[in-house]
Amino acid sequence: MSSGTGFSSWNLESEIYSAIEKKGWIEPTSIQLEAIPIARKGLDLVGQARTGSGKTAAFGIPVLEKCSKKDSIQALILCPTRELAVQVAEEMNTLQGNKGLNIQTVYGGVDLEKQAKKLSEGVQIVVGTPGRVIDMTKRKHLNLDEVEIFCLDEADRMLDMGFFPDVLWIFEKMTKRKQTLLFSATFPQEVLDAAEEFMSDPVHVMSDDLEVEVPEIDQYAIQIGRINKMWALGRIISNLSEEDQMLVFANTKRMVDVLVERLDRARIKSVGLHGDIAQNKREKILNSFREGEYKIVIATDVAARGLDVDGITHVVNYDLPDDSESYVHRIGRTGRMGRKGESWSFVTREDVTLLNRISSTWNMKIPFVEVPPLSKRMERDPIKMREDWNEVSDPFGMVKVKLSIGNNNVSKKSLYDWILENTKVPELAIGEIKQNEDDSIVEVHVEKVSYVLGVIKTKKYNGLTLRTTVM
Repeated sequence: MSSGTGFSSWNLESEIYSAIEKKGWIEPTSIQLEAIPIARKGLDLVGQARTGSGKTAAFGIPVLEKCSKKDSIQALILCPTRELAVQVAEEMNTLQGNKGLNIQTVYGGVDLEKQAKKLSEGVQIVVGTPGRVIDMTKRKHLNLDEVEIFCLDEADRMLDMGFFPDVLWIFEKMTKRKQTLLFSATFPQEVLDAAEEFMSDPVHVMSDDLEVEVPEIDQYAIQIGRINKMWALGRIISNLSEEDQMLVFANTKRMVDVLVERLDRARIKSVGLHGDIAQNKREKILNSFREGEYKIVIATDVAARGLDVDGITHVVNYDLPDDSESYVHRIGRTGRMGRKGESWSFVTREDVTLLNRISSTWNMKIPFVEVPPLSKRMERDPIKMREDWNEVSDPFGMVKVKLSIGNNNVSKKSLYDWILENTKVPELAIGEIKQNEDDSIVEVHVEKVSYVLGVIKTKKYNGLTLRTTVM
């Protein structure tokens, strides 16, 4: 915010200014302060801002000012999800006050004809998701050629969700577009390329709240399936020294309770912190943690607010947070006062994109590493590793198994028949077979792979013992 510049200094339209006053806003947020004056001039703009930074008003106020009640669609705002589209439309309706513009949402999952009927009644601003906007355009319910102002909200999420080809299709249909506003928390190369191609000398602005201090600690990521996160956590715990203290983050209260219970079964003492625990009990837990009575605290983000313990040496993201700022706040709990600290993040296959977004937002290097070895002080893992074929299966549930026999010794058909004859699994459980001179790679369904591997280990093909490796 700026103490010297408020909404009152911009000479906004009276209806919009009255709505802002009614909301109790006096001074703009950082992104509003940077973006609104530029957008009001009609310039193309690229804004870096996250959800919660006030960016809807940053583009919404200039868009509302430029639109009139004439019977045509003058502005299109594109959002990655229906929830965000509804939120943006509601905010803009509030901000327009009594101006009288018709703001309509279009998104999938609801009756298309009802949305089309509302569009036919005269709409000035459309807020929608890419798929439904394209559908409406192809059915002639929406004329993108009329649009003069285009705003793309959360462009990086559009990219992550696979919408960018749709976004580019929509871009190209707005032939009379006079102004483009693009907002994103991060800027992958595809987003930068789109901005360069479809925008005219855009002004770049950034929200000050993106400037969060990233702690100088050692950060590591472990790609691992959900079923073996506990095993990995046990390994990290096994390497703690007597003086070390650990803070483990989970995304839900239920998961906090589950982790405390499972660690207790492994004879590892820990304590949970979440919103259902009474405030006075939470204070007692925090005091005990500060005094070193507890080495391990499992917490949700809400419960960890205000948790300032200088002795925390390890932070573990058992669940990755949904937003990048929470990640920085989490890992900032360690490495205090110049002390050494390290963070570990458990990343499932589905979480890789999320981790990439976090690292690109803050320009951090978070290397993927193997699960650390068991401490030499221990003879066996406190929590056993379990088979987890889901983490290595493809989208169709098939796992690639390499057999130490190639096309010099067996044909694909003969190998396929031999596996079916010995395992008695359904034919659909065995997929494609690829071969070279020395090896064969066989696809086996995730539900049968353990059984098939077990059988193959006990059988021989024409006197040959087959070694198996899961790819």
